[in-house]
Amino acid sequence: MFLSRVFTLYPEYFPGYLSKGLFGKSKGKEWDLETINIRDYALDKHKTVDDTPYGGGNGMIMKADVLANSLDANIKTKEKTVYLSPRGKVFNSNLAREFSNEKIINLICGHFEGVDERILESRDIQEISIGDFILSGGEVAAFVVIDSVLRFIPGILGNINSSKEESFENGLLEYPQFTKPQVWEEKKVPNVLISGDHAKIKDWRLSQSEAITRDRRPDLWQKYKKN
Repeated sequence: MFLSRVFTLYPEYFPGYLSKGLFGKSKGKEWDLETINIRDYALDKHKTVDDTPYGGGNGMIMKADVLANSLDANIKTKEKTVYLSPRGKVFNSNLAREFSNEKIINLICGHFEGVDERILESRDIQEISIGDFILSGGEVAAFVVIDSVLRFIPGILGNINSSKEESFENGLLEYPQFTKPQVWEEKKVPNVLISGDHAKIKDWRLSQSEAITRDRRPDLWQKYKKN
């Protein structure tokens, strides 16, 4: 069973929507979720988890000793541990697949202006970013990572092939999709999709994926052409 362990100041946010749909049905079977309240490991009666930065500056920094206490009390063996940070390596489908091969992923949700650098170095923590923007906390990023990783865990998705045909799986964005009715607001489903010719359908989908990727994501298109 795959385990997502989340270290957060707001454990009440979880499991949220992860308790619904296919994720909810498979929770406790193919995967599970554990939340750790970092504040429970504070060292004073006020449950202080942050302090002002050395050298001055705006905001507050999460304390290394408090965060270390929470990690050390709950991580018993060498496990993948990730700090969700805007300065981290950008999270993508390849990383999601890589993480899905782990038995346990520990996700640290930051707040304030970040965490004391020493905890990242001393506990071999990998920094991951979900994009070039700032969030008020790491919880939203944790949901993104868990959602994406779970899609690669066998038994969670109803149709395992659906994950293989989605955007990014072959380096391209996904082709357009259509369903009934065949004609809607005078717009028709492309004839090739109702032709029954699977070879032509496959070629059409590839050409559409290539065109969309070339237009919308030139960065992906350049990588695709090199492969």
